[in-house]
Amino acid sequence: MAIDRNVTSMNAMSTQKRRYELKARAETQQLTRERIAAAAASLHEEVGVARTTVADIARRAGVQRLTVYNHFPDLETLLPACTAHWMAEHPLPDLGSALALEDPVDRLRAALTALYGWYRENASMQQRMRGERATVPELDAWMAQSSDLTLAELATALAAGFERPHARALVALALDFWTWRRLDAEGLDDEAAALMAAAVACAPAARSRTRRRARASRAGR
Repeated sequence: MAIDRNVTSMNAMSTQKRRYELKARAETQQLTRERIAAAAASLHEEVGVARTTVADIARRAGVQRLTVYNHFPDLETLLPACTAHWMAEHPLPDLGSALALEDPVDRLRAALTALYGWYRENASMQQRMRGERATVPELDAWMAQSSDLTLAELATALAAGFERPHARALVALALDFWTWRRLDAEGLDDEAAALMAAAVACAPAARSRTRRRARASRAGR
């Protein structure tokens, strides 16, 4: 009986040791993964996605190239991890208070003020990513299912309350990074958000294509 108890105790200790080793290994693997994602994100901001090599990532993360491949076999798997790491350090502004405003113009102006401030603080990365998506298919596909969807949902929410038929398209234009970039290049700062909110509110109602065709048809008779 004593022998059985000793064997049982030794088995339990062995099991606990294996669990501890597996947990420690998993934690080490996770730290390595995070270090690789951080290295890749910083390189993407500095030189761009297209010019970042696996060797560069491995060197900055302090790991072997094979380790990078083991965690991220391709760019499609690397980009979500890079984004998660970078967004954790540069979170989007909380638009809860802006979206709670009753007046649609005030709501849009407040949201744009917050978003434009975020664009200004993170212009380097945003310009890199959005400028390269046309030439890096994996980046374009990732942004289409991440940041594009976020901005599309925000455009829909902010367009509510505007009675203009193309209000959502105008709001989407106002939310675009390149719109802010152009306004900033023109020397606009705090005025940019107010200008775009007013533009959406005051834009004339566009005539429908059917009405234009009907008028052209009548004019040609």
